[in-house]
Amino acid sequence: MKRILLAEDEEVLRMLVVDTLEEYDYRIDEAADGGEALEYIESNHYDLILLDYMMPVYTGLELIEKIRTLENHKQTKILMLSAKSQKDEQEKVLKAGADYFMAKPFSPLDLSELVVRILNENNE
Repeated sequence: MKRILLAEDEEVLRMLVVDTLEEYDYRIDEAADGGEALEYIESNHYDLILLDYMMPVYTGLELIEKIRTLENHKQTKILMLSAKSQKDEQEKVLKAGADYFMAKPFSPLDLSELVVRILNENNE
């Protein structure tokens, strides 16, 4: 079973993402802020980490830096979700170590298609 961490401080958006992905056989852990997300990351292995850009405690960018220093997560796929969708922000996110970027607001269908594609890439 593929394992996903969703780090998003907006509860309604967390619920939307979980509802969108529930039809797939994924185990999804939810974190409401960057600190909680880091605790999950340090004690679990994830196939994919979905990060909100702007969160309390640690931002998505700060978390990417921390994730990429952890030996068991150097290759973990990271998808940044952000309302900061300007090209320079996207470049900053990808340069920091994220593998993918999706602008908010996003279509649940687009999100599920991207997540499935990312997780299937890991199987190839």
